[in-house]
Amino acid sequence: MPTTFPTPQLVIFDCDGVLVDSERVSNQALVDNLARHGLALSLERSMQLFVGGTMTGVMQKAIALGADLHEGWVDEIYGETYAALKAGVDLTRGVTALLAVLDQHQIPCCVASNGSEDKMRITLGQNGLWQRFHPSAMFSAHSLGVAKPDPGLFLAAASHFGKQARDCLVVEDSATGATAAARAGMRCLGFAPEGGGAALTAVGAEVFHHMSDVPALIGL
Repeated sequence: MPTTFPTPQLVIFDCDGVLVDSERVSNQALVDNLARHGLALSLERSMQLFVGGTMTGVMQKAIALGADLHEGWVDEIYGETYAALKAGVDLTRGVTALLAVLDQHQIPCCVASNGSEDKMRITLGQNGLWQRFHPSAMFSAHSLGVAKPDPGLFLAAASHFGKQARDCLVVEDSATGATAAARAGMRCLGFAPEGGGAALTAVGAEVFHHMSDVPALIGL
């Protein structure tokens, strides 16, 4: 018998790779930067290594792999990433329709990201979602001082909306985020738009491939 879940009382979205199709843009900026610092990676390898992490964590991994990074590197890569994102990033296909369904059913939603508010202002602002979520439904690891896979970011969102963890649904695209959801005691849908999703499944997420799949998965 498949497990059945009650309709969520709060939906918590990751930002990059979930609401906005920004991971490839960000990782290409990272690949280009690291190549100048002695570490050659393909775009696919960069995404395998770094999606879902913090930039400090990215720096530590890159150094371990042989990159020669200086003390101010995080600020450097943020500047280059933001410039690339300002050039244009699309909403993930189907997100607008999914948000409309949640609104129709009066289910609140919010954003919880390891990224900075400045980054979300760029990516979500291009598409009208910054105004929708900021400031009361926007939770950034940079602002709260706690990052996935720690569950604190998701628990802060639940507390803000007055919801219990068991009544929240998380939508994530990284194993890091799905791990945070599991640790928070929240159901997680793992978005794998290009198929696969083994890493998400391994940490307890229910993998789906299209945003249009979500309403049926949550009983709407």
